[in-house]
Amino acid sequence: MSVTIVGAGLAGCEAAWQCAESGVPVKLYEMKPAKFTPAHKNPDFAELICSNSLKAARLDSAAGLMKEEMRRLGSLLLRVADECAVPAGGALAVDRNIFAAKATAAIRSHPNIQVIEREVTEIPEDDVVIIASGPLTSEPLSKAIGELCGNEFLNFHDAAAPIVTAESIDMSCAFAASRYDRGGDDDYINCPMNKEQYEAFQQELVNAERAPLHEFERESVKVYEGCMPIEILASRGKDAIRYGPMKPVGLRDPNTGHRPWANLQLRKENREGTLYNLVGFQTNLKFGEQKRVFGMIPALKNAEFMRYGVMHRNTFLNSPKLLNGDYSMIDHPNMFFAGQITGVEGYMESAGSGLLCGINAIRTFKGEDRLILPEITMLGALQHHVCNRETKDFQPMGANFGILPPIEPKIRDKRERYAALSRRSLEYMDSLGL
Repeated sequence: MSVTIVGAGLAGCEAAWQCAESGVPVKLYEMKPAKFTPAHKNPDFAELICSNSLKAARLDSAAGLMKEEMRRLGSLLLRVADECAVPAGGALAVDRNIFAAKATAAIRSHPNIQVIEREVTEIPEDDVVIIASGPLTSEPLSKAIGELCGNEFLNFHDAAAPIVTAESIDMSCAFAASRYDRGGDDDYINCPMNKEQYEAFQQELVNAERAPLHEFERESVKVYEGCMPIEILASRGKDAIRYGPMKPVGLRDPNTGHRPWANLQLRKENREGTLYNLVGFQTNLKFGEQKRVFGMIPALKNAEFMRYGVMHRNTFLNSPKLLNGDYSMIDHPNMFFAGQITGVEGYMESAGSGLLCGINAIRTFKGEDRLILPEITMLGALQHHVCNRETKDFQPMGANFGILPPIEPKIRDKRERYAALSRRSLEYMDSLGL
């Protein structure tokens, strides 16, 4: 009886720790230091690639709530993070080298964890397997996963549009309608622009500052031709996006009685209609620039962004077609996937999915029901996002309050509403004795 885990990143370390602490032996495979991905430099486990911030710490924030849920479930990495925290205002940030070193020491010294320094190129055939190979999964293992899942269900790049909250859309400047009245009246929210507004927006979009790409991402940027970043398309001509994602055909603005000069459509991101996706607005603009430039669209002048657009190298599954709510495969229930490869986005989101995979690996051996948290918890909402069978265009998602079911009656003050959402989650955790 043992668990095989592939990858000693954030998700793999959390999964290994949960299993080992419960007395279940772990074989943890990690290809470093013999081989590194293009983004990794540190031979230690749980390496933080980009920022050293684990996001907000306060409980009335989505990131803070998720971290508290993880603490109550026995997270190793949050204990380590607290030990090597550095001043960061209201965020939990760490000395990344000390963080990785401490996490590595904890994993390597655990008597129930055997670390095997070797690249995995085939899917292990052990009793219980957790694949936590990360967003830069090596080519041989990616090929093996593709063969297991069906290559059409494995994505190699992440080009995603921003998501905003429904309540932050200025409906006095917008209207609900489908093109040519095909579909439900509330399928899309339309954000019209007149000629002057559009031309100013197009110019700022072309000139806005873009986020830098890693060398290995620049080499493969041609892959994005099928989902062109909006700023690249805008640079191809003054009317390029007006004949593309912002085409106004089939629409009539009830405020003017005329077809808009240009129009951005927002599509529901969830069943509750609390989140909307900017259709066709995949982007590599810096986050601050996204807020500034997209805020030039009248209906989005006060928009609250729950996820900014991204464009980067990212191996992830089309998880709603492949995974159950416990991160196990539908066709192979004793094989779990953890971390960003599942479509959760962010350091702690990855770690949280690994933690849950570890818990469910233990429950598998014990013959117990697996843990699928309800959507009122942040970890549970992410589980639901990953396995939601109704999702048509699956994209990675990080922790945000927009994916939680709303509280009724509605609390208008945002800070009070977020605090209430956190209380609801933690009251549920209390009911479990956590």
